Amino acid sequence: MGIGLSLSSYYFLLINVKLRSKEPYWLLRNGILNSYPSLRKDVSCDILIVGGGISGALMAYQFSTEGYRTILIDKRDIGMGSTCANTAMLQYEIDEPLYSLRRLVGHEAANDTYLQGVYAINKLNDIVKTLPVDCGFKYKESLQVATSPLDAEGLTRELACRKEIGIGVRWVNKDELFSGFGVVGEGGILSDVAGSMDVYQLTHALLSYSEKKFGLQVYDHTALQKVEYEKFQNVVMVDSGSTIAAKHTIYSTGYESQELVKSDIGKLISTYACISEPFGRLPAALSDTVFWDTEDPYFYCRSTFDNRILIGGEDEQFKNPEKRDKLIEEKESNLVEKFQHFMPGITFIPDFSWAGTFGVTKDSLPFIGPHPDYPNSCFMLGFGGNGTTFSIMGMDILSDAIAGRPNKFLSYFKFNR
Repeated sequence: MGIGLSLSSYYFLLINVKLRSKEPYWLLRNGILNSYPSLRKDVSCDILIVGGGISGALMAYQFSTEGYRTILIDKRDIGMGSTCANTAMLQYEIDEPLYSLRRLVGHEAANDTYLQGVYAINKLNDIVKTLPVDCGFKYKESLQVATSPLDAEGLTRELACRKEIGIGVRWVNKDELFSGFGVVGEGGILSDVAGSMDVYQLTHALLSYSEKKFGLQVYDHTALQKVEYEKFQNVVMVDSGSTIAAKHTIYSTGYESQELVKSDIGKLISTYACISEPFGRLPAALSDTVFWDTEDPYFYCRSTFDNRILIGGEDEQFKNPEKRDKLIEEKESNLVEKFQHFMPGITFIPDFSWAGTFGVTKDSLPFIGPHPDYPNSCFMLGFGGNGTTFSIMGMDILSDAIAGRPNKFLSYFKFNR
């Protein structure tokens, strides 16, 4: 797949990585919400977006609403990669605690990243208000639970760091944890900003709205085959033989970008999720809060807008699809057992289980911005447990990058950092 940097043409083929197994609940519930034509003619645009998942849809919404002539292509149906397996726990917290992230990237970058995560959740709320479709967005609180006295000590240090930069948090002691939330633990941090939603439905809603209102062009079953990088534009050839002349290209190809970017951008691991049968009524604490613990890998749970409980975790340090899929039943059993210990007052009856690909970076931050090997191009790679939140952050970051405006996050999230 080598890319000759001395040439004006770069060739690559994105390998069709299997990003999920079985059928995630969101796909079964919603089906294929919208279909689009494949590209069968030569076209031109200001912005070409490669990838029709949630990251690509947010980029398409951003640039089409700003007046750019925007085209989005995807080699699959829209949202059929990692997006339909997305569990959509929307949090400002990332996989690395604030106090340790400061050691990795510095106080300013760490503080800014956490604060921008809060901003991103509020921005998403504003975005969904513009859409004619209910995507199940709901503001919630977030409760991170310490599973041992030692972890509780670490969380109290984390609490102080978040308070220091103005994030709304408070400590929940062991007794309140059980009496107020029905959760077993040694205490935890309760944050006042989090959320949940149906990310698969949001993806379709963003593209449909942008197409009808702002002229976005969407082509599915259209695979990028070859790119010629010229001085002021990129000429992209797709599998039908048609070409797209684009002033700028944005790669929102998620975890498959590891097949495209030569530099080390992280590792892929397998993760598992399970959703319950619907409940007649859920406790208010569960309806209004997302939960995660301090284990490594961490366990998490949240309710859905149709009164189910979603649980996840049990990550494995491999990405082999066959090996991953064989573990689904075992992982389902483990997740249910963890939930029954975590919240013993509720009986969890599993309904759907699936596995997916999860990306991690050395500092738990995404890669957003230009790459030195790809002229006239930017990447939107929201690696980590908060990929959707990172993608929302990327809307402003890449808007500034394309317009030539300064943005400190282009430095924080750059390649080769």
